[in-house]
Amino acid sequence: MTLITALNATAEPTVTSALIEFLQQIFTGNNLAILGAALATFLTGIGSAKGVNLVAKATAGLMTEDPSKYGKSMLLQALPMTQGIYGLVTAFMILVTSGIMGGTANLTVGQGAAYLFSALPIAISGLYSAIKQGEVAAAGVAVLAKRPEAVGKAVISASFVELYAILGLLISLLLVL
Repeated sequence: MTLITALNATAEPTVTSALIEFLQQIFTGNNLAILGAALATFLTGIGSAKGVNLVAKATAGLMTEDPSKYGKSMLLQALPMTQGIYGLVTAFMILVTSGIMGGTANLTVGQGAAYLFSALPIAISGLYSAIKQGEVAAAGVAVLAKRPEAVGKAVISASFVELYAILGLLISLLLVL
């Protein structure tokens, strides 16, 4: 039994018609594609903000001990930002390839759902990996405090976490294209 059949069987005809019309206006192909672009942007942005926040807190502690190490810690602080950029690139690709950005889109629900689902790999992997990369980078700031010559190793360790965001970006872009 479909949702529409169930609604028709249990509700007043005018209520059912109004609800069905409302759902059809919300769940259009264009809106689903826009939702995908929004999720790619918002979730990776949230992860990046959380990751950068973790490293910024560690950097603030480091600066109370030795302000001269601030420059080296900036690279570690910048690493979790990349996931937000990946989400933005994916959102841009969805908006361009779907025709929404050019104002010519008239997507079916199936096409819109495909764009929505294509955004999920980067949205989810970007959210999680940015936070985890922030944790590794914050630990790298602690390494920097004790052994400034090991900052390169700390950056490399934090960069390994980036691989999963890159894989999410790759899958999302392949699905979009």
